[in-house]
Amino acid sequence: MPEKAKKDILISPYGGGLVDLILEGEERQEWLEKASRLPSIQISRRAMHDLEMIATGAFSPLTRFMGKQDYDSVLKDMRLADGTLFPIPITLTADKDTLPPDAEQIVLRDSRNNLIAVMDLEEIFPWDPQTEAEQVLGTTDPRHPLVSEMIRWGDHCISGELKIVNLPIYHDFVDLRHTPAQVRALLAEKGNPKVVAFQTRNPTHRIHEELTKRAAEDVGATLFIHPVVGMTRAGDVDHFTRVRVYRTMVENYYDAGSTVLSLIPLAMRMAGPREALWHAIVRRNYGATHFIVGRDHAGPGLDGTGKPFYGPYDAQDLVKQHAEEIGVQPAFFKELLYLADEERFEEKDKAPKGARVATISGTQVREEFLAKGKYLPEWYTRREVSEILLEMYPPRHKQGFCLWFTGLSGSGKSTTAEVVTSLLLERGRQITVLDGDVVRTHLSKGLGFSRDDRNTNVMRIGFVAGEIARQNGAVIAAAVSPYRDARNECRKMIGEDRFVEIFVDTPIEVCETRDVKGLYAKARRGEIKGFTGVDDPYEPPRDPEITLDTVKYSQEQNARQIISYLEGQGFLLPDPLADQINGRGDLFE
Repeated sequence: MPEKAKKDILISPYGGGLVDLILEGEERQEWLEKASRLPSIQISRRAMHDLEMIATGAFSPLTRFMGKQDYDSVLKDMRLADGTLFPIPITLTADKDTLPPDAEQIVLRDSRNNLIAVMDLEEIFPWDPQTEAEQVLGTTDPRHPLVSEMIRWGDHCISGELKIVNLPIYHDFVDLRHTPAQVRALLAEKGNPKVVAFQTRNPTHRIHEELTKRAAEDVGATLFIHPVVGMTRAGDVDHFTRVRVYRTMVENYYDAGSTVLSLIPLAMRMAGPREALWHAIVRRNYGATHFIVGRDHAGPGLDGTGKPFYGPYDAQDLVKQHAEEIGVQPAFFKELLYLADEERFEEKDKAPKGARVATISGTQVREEFLAKGKYLPEWYTRREVSEILLEMYPPRHKQGFCLWFTGLSGSGKSTTAEVVTSLLLERGRQITVLDGDVVRTHLSKGLGFSRDDRNTNVMRIGFVAGEIARQNGAVIAAAVSPYRDARNECRKMIGEDRFVEIFVDTPIEVCETRDVKGLYAKARRGEIKGFTGVDDPYEPPRDPEITLDTVKYSQEQNARQIISYLEGQGFLLPDPLADQINGRGDLFE
């Protein structure tokens, strides 16, 4: 088949043409020279991913970060100003006072100061994170990972024509990183105009294998496996491990003649229904005609009341509603059961009555298999996948965690943390202690006590704690950390499954009696401004893992409550001497 004919068999990109903003040759060299004389700003990791997706056409028809008309329209109606359906706002934010005054162009650089693009400064407009969260995410609950992140974005959006001088450089899995144009060429080589895309941010188990194969077979399509390696949900399996799993599965268990594996540097918003529709649009730009939509697609988990942010089928319903308009048909995951006696998967409504069904929960996977160094059942996952997961995840009692103590000044955070530190050292766990005052002295010198400065100090503690926990270290962080949004952002950085929020719930009048420095008295006399609990609010946790009462119980009793919790979560092995030591009776009698 002629080359042009091969390319023409695929569905056209969304909006009719594939955007390509990447400069080459003399034009690129000209802008490299111009950039050296222009002011610059560094942009976030999320913005870098968005910029790459705009540049390569993955976000076609977008050719820039959204201006005010497009932004307002997307928030309200899920459409660009010209009426094109596009459900997620794509913006670049910056604090207005950091933008160079009177500049007509600025250089966009990554966190390492590498030159990426030049932007014409055509629009600068304010935005409100609460409004965007309410309209796009449907919630302002800080337990939503994007809500807690957005409040730290810049206070203005900037937009204008982009000249892309360099794309981000990656050193991992370079053979699987393709632009939309490159993916379309790979798909065209398969010779099938129908393409069903599968997005994933989790390791692929047997049920995913079965569902993707069935979806491709039902549609009669090429299977396009397109895992996210940009930004996903905190606590997800790292992309290095996941991609090893995907590659192993594709090489050994999928038909090479009808399967394409490629990585996408997408920064997810965890926006549920709107995000699922956005994912489908993006996949059309890569050549997909069908998109697999699972239950609670792009859901961020549970809100502050313990309920899911979105309904299980909301995402499927929204994609189905707009399928004709976007040109991508949804393929829905059907609920499958594994029939143990017949050693096969079957749709739930087709399974024989009374058939013996094999089941396994996520908790069992973690605690009964991976935490104990055991292979997962082969009906559940391929042996090669088990081997990869076991290599990357040590037993639970050797994994990292963070005990995050929060409470008023004088509540007993540091003194309780000292006892916990001794008990953990006694059990053989090496501990890093991050005390709020110490961090402020050594890492946050120069910060004041405004809300922004306090959050900055807390976020620095969270960053360091996350890095230590990620390397399987144990961390104790003891800081007032008065604001709920900053604590939730730290939870996200450290990882939901490694973050233990400990609310030291001591009444302020008790804290004042313990205040040997006289800080509360000075605050009440007006000598200290912005003192938490006096003239600045403390926002108590809504759903902490542990709440301590330092009035009714001693430091040792509270510390042992924490140790007991860590044992229950598997972070500590049970102490065989504990029953003898604590034989004096219940700790809280």
